[in-house]
Amino acid sequence: MTTSNQRPRARGIHHVTAIASDPRANFDFYSGLLGLRLVKRTVNFDDPGTYHLYYGDQEGRPGTILTFFPWPGARRGSRGTGQATVVSLSVPEGTLGSWRRRFAAHGVTSDDPVERFGEEVLPFADPDGLRLELVAHPGAAALDPWADGSVGEAEAVRGVHSVTLSVSRAEPSADLLTDDLGYRPAVEAGPRSRFRVGGEGAGAGAGAVIDLVEDPDTPQGRIAAGTVHHVAFRAIDDAEQAVWRERLREAGRQPTPVQDRRYFQSIYFREPGGVLYEIATDPPGFTRDESVAGLGAALRLPPWLEPHRERIEAVLPPLETSVGATGGEGEVAP
Repeated sequence: MTTSNQRPRARGIHHVTAIASDPRANFDFYSGLLGLRLVKRTVNFDDPGTYHLYYGDQEGRPGTILTFFPWPGARRGSRGTGQATVVSLSVPEGTLGSWRRRFAAHGVTSDDPVERFGEEVLPFADPDGLRLELVAHPGAAALDPWADGSVGEAEAVRGVHSVTLSVSRAEPSADLLTDDLGYRPAVEAGPRSRFRVGGEGAGAGAGAVIDLVEDPDTPQGRIAAGTVHHVAFRAIDDAEQAVWRERLREAGRQPTPVQDRRYFQSIYFREPGGVLYEIATDPPGFTRDESVAGLGAALRLPPWLEPHRERIEAVLPPLETSVGATGGEGEVAP
């Protein structure tokens, strides 16, 4: 437990939340094509006629979670400064060739792999244009994937590798990462600087990396479909989150009051470059209202929305994936 006299320990990314349009296309892509587990099927608590979908590993552990607000018919956003512009996912080394074949078989365009800071990176995009990357990370093979997904266990996504933040001026954002959030500078090249928490290289866990890109000539982005809404960082418990909130308040960051998100407690604030940050608690987690075996199988509603279940279910489209399951041993299915 962290007391008010201690500086909170940086623990990495808890989850990344983005905006989508068609919920069925979103589910088909992330569960079917990428092989992530739908660990929670719920609604946007502020707009309960809209899904809030959570994808991750078998248990939905912090550092593996991508979440989406899919608003049917939502207009496309634009990437720019003041945003997390790329979400990168960890896969084992030597698997990008299999992933490229899988993408091609399902009509998903990927760019040629590039090398960044000693790691091979495969850029691509989701159906709404959200920029994604697979990073062949040396520590990925040591992390457990969801073994029952649509991608062979040897190649499966292991969680969030990093997010790329685009800002017009890097220094204020870098200072917040190091002084307030406890990240440490790792390496830089040109306008890109990498910050890290936890172990190095093969010892690094999911969600350990933030890349900061200074881009003074690009206009501010517009948050809508195909863009990241916010990046959430981990707090070990409510007490540690309270310390974070007090320190952020003292630093003039204007954090929100604590918000009850059922599966974690949240506070939000803007970093100097304009990116919306969240600090989310690890507990109570996604097994609060479902067993591990049953995660994501049914629509879960908070108690205050349960009386409206029939009306809510009537407006939400069913979710199913058309992408096939795994093929042979160690193979990514075409």
